[in-house]
Amino acid sequence: MSPRWNSNPGVSTGRHVVYALHVHLVFVTRYRHGAFTEAMLNRCEEIMREVCADFEAQLKEFNGGGDHVHLLVHYPPKVQLSKLVNSLKGVSARLLRKEYETHVRRYLWGGRFWSGSYFAGSVGGAPISVLHHYIEQQNPPA
Repeated sequence: MSPRWNSNPGVSTGRHVVYALHVHLVFVTRYRHGAFTEAMLNRCEEIMREVCADFEAQLKEFNGGGDHVHLLVHYPPKVQLSKLVNSLKGVSARLLRKEYETHVRRYLWGGRFWSGSYFAGSVGGAPISVLHHYIEQQNPPA
């Protein structure tokens, strides 16, 4: 690494890339039924940390309620966000249904755990207005 490089814990490097990609994800249970217990949320966090690690991503924050979870994920540019989301939802649904079968069956039926949709929002860095202004002020070559 160049001696001019100032280390920033929010910025990662690859062979040919420097990146700071963070996404806020929200998954809700099917029909927003409140199926989660505290133990299930803790296990869900463990599962999602493992899935993120498989994608060389980091689960920075995790929390949730009875019917939803919030994740803050730092991921490399080679990861397709939709594939990460599919794995997070698929693996967690399969394992939570298996490990908490009797509890989950009371709230969710039909083989589904998560709603088919999800929220993904990019996070971090400067606000859009600041970026817009910065790009607008760039001087084109003469």
